[in-house]
Amino acid sequence: MLDNILRPMVNKTPIEFNIRKTAQAINFFARKHASCSIDKLKVIKLVWLADRYHIRKYGRPITGDTYFAMDYGPVGSGVKDITSLNNCLSGVEQKYAKKYLSLSNKTTVKSVREVQESVFSRTDLEALNFAFDNFGDKKPSQLVTLSHKYPEWNKFEAELEAKIITRASMSYDDFFLNPSSVVDDKFKEDQAQLDVNREILQEYAAMSHALT
Repeated sequence: MLDNILRPMVNKTPIEFNIRKTAQAINFFARKHASCSIDKLKVIKLVWLADRYHIRKYGRPITGDTYFAMDYGPVGSGVKDITSLNNCLSGVEQKYAKKYLSLSNKTTVKSVREVQESVFSRTDLEALNFAFDNFGDKKPSQLVTLSHKYPEWNKFEAELEAKIITRASMSYDDFFLNPSSVVDDKFKEDQAQLDVNREILQEYAAMSHALT
């Protein structure tokens, strides 16, 4: 089946990667613009922001993507592949993505069909709208700077800046951590609820792994 693609997740937390939701999340953000297109770097960050919100509030990601800390902040492996429509995608994944997305140029992805909102839950759409409403007006460079302030990325900052590594596997567990240097953090949640949602994530990951 199209959705049952297990990409290796970090910290022994395998999560089922959902190609439909990931492609449609990109499509969602692209269609928020009059041109129906969006900068690749910007959409990579917006999808991460939506996943971060949903994990912290509901205990599961939207996309199930594998995240890496890179120079320009958190990067979802699947999102990156889809925005480039590259050969890292399986044939089935490429076929689905190309029904909804095309490449305007090397840095821009364009929507070619309306968003298939039926793939999303109500809370998925809540998270996507949260990301766009709070961060959609930011430039890609501003989103990069912002992303460097969050714990899931900045734990690798020294090694990345020193060029000891070019990327590092990120853990969904770290999405539950709070930044120390973000004024008016939009992701703030009650700590007790975060602890509960972290347990929900582990149960979700275990279920996802058992079903593959």
